[in-house]
Amino acid sequence: MKPYQQQTFARKTAQFGRGSIRNLLEHIANTYEFWLGEQALQKEVAFTSYEAVQNIKDAWLLFQEIDKLVEEFVASFGRSYLTNLEVSINDTSTKANLLKLFTHVITHEYHHKGQILSLSRHLGYVPVDTDIMR
Repeated sequence: MKPYQQQTFARKTAQFGRGSIRNLLEHIANTYEFWLGEQALQKEVAFTSYEAVQNIKDAWLLFQEIDKLVEEFVASFGRSYLTNLEVSINDTSTKANLLKLFTHVITHEYHHKGQILSLSRHLGYVPVDTDIMR
């Protein structure tokens, strides 16, 4: 197995949507910040920039904050997951229930997780097993 090299974390690769492992992780975090933080919890969110995450430790710390946001979302809405909220994106408003918002951010994360695994293979690494259940 090739040892992890810091310079590959932010190396842009044109074949992948956001270009780098770092950018994909940041994009995932921003999606949680937008849908759960800004839209559902009505928080004023300072979206994390790509440059704020320079290494794996920074990404790990960022996702600890995202975990807190998810915990706040779950605690705030409890069993009212079918309640509709007014949400807005690109100057268009619509209604979405809390389950839909939560499902969206989770499936979005797993889509990009697959890209990260493919990108890591492309960069010469053997990705870790990411299955939740065994």
